[in-house]
Amino acid sequence: MTMAQRDYVDRMLEVIADRDEPEVRVAKALAYRVRRLAHRLETEIRRELAPHGIELWELELLACLVRAEPQHRLSAGALMAQLQLTSGAVTNRVRRLEGNGWVTRDFDPDDRRSVLVALTPAGRQRAMEVFGVKSRAEHALLSSLGPSAQHRLNDDLRTVLVSLEGPA
Repeated sequence: MTMAQRDYVDRMLEVIADRDEPEVRVAKALAYRVRRLAHRLETEIRRELAPHGIELWELELLACLVRAEPQHRLSAGALMAQLQLTSGAVTNRVRRLEGNGWVTRDFDPDDRRSVLVALTPAGRQRAMEVFGVKSRAEHALLSSLGPSAQHRLNDDLRTVLVSLEGPA
């Protein structure tokens, strides 16, 4: 590794190099890099979406409903699982999107204890208007890796996620 290839994580780990076994240091370095990259991706995507008047969390919730074919609706519980949020957070987010006219919520006719959240035509239109902004930002942020490296990293991260979360 040349000095130009070193990053913040390398410098940080030098300071604590003698505290962990080599395999623990490698995992720690990967964990730090994944967290830093996730933070950078989220920050930059939010910055790109801001001029379009939509928050990243709004787009992510709308995207869950767009993917929920054919009726574009999900239970609040399914949204909790897909977005990895608490029930209170989902309730608050759905309430805000409902205020925008982008979703509706109603009781599930098959289980009155369950709430169904449905995408409105205005919500679908709003999502479709800004999906490309998010996709272009993601592509630009990760373009320093070529396609084969992106495929390899995707495969490796999928392996980790499946081991932690189970298969889809």
